[in-house]
Amino acid sequence: MKVLYEDNHIIIVSKASGEIVQGDKTGDEPLSEMVKAYIKKVHDKPGNVFLGVVHRLDRPVSGVVVFAKTSKALARLNAMFRDGEVHKTYWAIVQGRPPMVEATVEGWLTRNEQQNKSYMHQREVRGAKHAVLEYKMIAATDRYSLLEVRLLTGRHHQIRCQLASLGCPIKGDLKYGAKRSNPDGSISLLARRVEFVHPVSKEPIVAESPIPQDNLWREITEKS
Repeated sequence: MKVLYEDNHIIIVSKASGEIVQGDKTGDEPLSEMVKAYIKKVHDKPGNVFLGVVHRLDRPVSGVVVFAKTSKALARLNAMFRDGEVHKTYWAIVQGRPPMVEATVEGWLTRNEQQNKSYMHQREVRGAKHAVLEYKMIAATDRYSLLEVRLLTGRHHQIRCQLASLGCPIKGDLKYGAKRSNPDGSISLLARRVEFVHPVSKEPIVAESPIPQDNLWREITEKS
């Protein structure tokens, strides 16, 4: 865990792949508890530490996660995420090349709870949610492309599902059609940057996650 930004109301950290943001049935220690322990130790906080979870990243994804340190910030950040006032930028290493260098991908997603997987549809079907993202290719190697993705809606596995629908599954993402897994169980999707107006101070906040330390990430980002 790396702290990217912190003040009295907000803490923003960089999550490693494999970590869960909130507790689940696995019983593994979640990132939220690690952040609480950090706050308690660094700031010598007595008693229980308040920490509000305002969004999540899938377990195999790395990158920026925002937490609220006060109830005031939690309520306001929840509203900002819901209203699209928090701008998230992702980087994804995908197999092959997308059909266009830059495009908007729009469709309808349905979620299968048993499979923990989403499916893309070109028209509205029962239970589907509208999903829109923008991407542009910013670098490439012989086998992979690096895409910068802006989410315009926040749906279950949206980036993973919609990029796979273009014939470009994210590297390591077996669930959505990748040829092989990554050795560490990650998928090559990074929540690279988050931008928003601070809910209390009204100052602009920009936090950027470091690039994962593996050879392909280093090689492809050097070309960007």
